[in-house]
Amino acid sequence: ARTALFGVVIPFVALVGAIRRAGTAGSAVASQTVPPVPVSRNRGDVMINTRLRQFVALATGALLAACLSFAAPASASTLTSATADVQAPTPLVVNARWGGHATYDRIVIDLQGYTPTVTVTPVAQLVYDGSGKPVPLAGKHFLEIRLNPAAAHDDAGGSVYRGPKLQKIYLSKLKGLAMTGDYEGYVTFGAAFDTVPYYRAYSLHSPERFVVDIAH
Repeated sequence: ARTALFGVVIPFVALVGAIRRAGTAGSAVASQTVPPVPVSRNRGDVMINTRLRQFVALATGALLAACLSFAAPASASTLTSATADVQAPTPLVVNARWGGHATYDRIVIDLQGYTPTVTVTPVAQLVYDGSGKPVPLAGKHFLEIRLNPAAAHDDAGGSVYRGPKLQKIYLSKLKGLAMTGDYEGYVTFGAAFDTVPYYRAYSLHSPERFVVDIAH
């Protein structure tokens, strides 16, 4: 920007100097050529000086606009757009675990990164994402836990999930847990119960994890 600015300023200064010299020379010639007519010489000087001032004013305005355009920072919309393009990495689902407590059973899904949007939905049957095949997990009632955006694999396609894929569980309420999908930005789990599950779902932080508590 500085190089471009000097390229504008230096020729401008040289041009103004040349015009001033030309105006001074023209005034001198007029005074030598027409000494008996001072009024004409004065009018010529006035016209030259007036036009010179007008030109200098216009050129100065143009130079100021050029300077401002070179000195101005990138537009806010460009910065905002560039900032919006920088997104946090997709959260990774690295584990799923469970435990029995005095008044509830608990499912915990461990995450790397932030906690994504999670939905917990009662469903009539558990199926695998993509294929739609039934999940071989015994139970009469089921919960589907779906995280988005999320992944259980890294950018190279390698699995980062170290939890169970299909597990029978013998707790008071929770009878089974399966990972049913890692597909197109969604990671899905299914939980099985013999009776209707009454549950509370929430997030915990440091480390990030999603929790479902099922009342006894």
